[in-house]
Amino acid sequence: MQTEARVGVVVEGGPRALNSQPKQHKPLQQQQQQSQIGTVSQLVSGGVAGALSKSCTAPLARLTILFQVQGMHSDVATLRNASIWHEASRIIREEGFRAFWKGNLVTIAHRLPYSSVNFYAYERYKELLHMIPGLESKRENMGRDLFVHFVGGGLAGITAASATYPLDLVRTRLAAQTNVTYYRGIWHALQTISREESVLGLYKGLGATLLGVGPSIAISFSVYESLRSFWQSHRPHDSTVAVSLACGSLSGIASST
Repeated sequence: MQTEARVGVVVEGGPRALNSQPKQHKPLQQQQQQSQIGTVSQLVSGGVAGALSKSCTAPLARLTILFQVQGMHSDVATLRNASIWHEASRIIREEGFRAFWKGNLVTIAHRLPYSSVNFYAYERYKELLHMIPGLESKRENMGRDLFVHFVGGGLAGITAASATYPLDLVRTRLAAQTNVTYYRGIWHALQTISREESVLGLYKGLGATLLGVGPSIAISFSVYESLRSFWQSHRPHDSTVAVSLACGSLSGIASST
């Protein structure tokens, strides 16, 4: 589910510069600038990665939502004939090919802040956990690192889901619309839900969502970090992009399962 972006460090002069220059401590101001750059990169890369992945899988996501709510809008005969191909054909015939991406704009509007907050919160929670006595990162410890990744990932998922849940609710309702258009867009949906169901209506189902998101993101980050560390320790010269994609895919499968 998640793929993590890291900022590489380029040293001018190559290996010769590394051997010829004495090791110096960087000024505090430079360290703070690099920390800020790292924070921005985490926010941007996390948001863009989440939005791109959701856009690519939007047709499957819409089909999933329609199957989940199909019993509310279909008769028994239609349910017997339900299949991915049958539903996809109906969407193209009745709504047009672009309907596969219905609600995708709000998906991106949700995914950008969600992924950004998720990545940023994960790094901050890891820092906080490493400050707890017994969890300091003085040397490698598989059990301790797994605990930090699991707890940090779970807290990050809960934080991100809570902060962006109204957009997630709107996304689901827009995607569930078929021939009848009840919500005309993101802003209209937010206004309608707030007016008819109160502001708390924007958080319907939040508890159930957090029960699923917390463990899911915790497993995702734990598997990703563990697989990446294992891979890089045994094959340090492999492409970073390939390692991130492979570990991210496996971690997504593990968290979904």
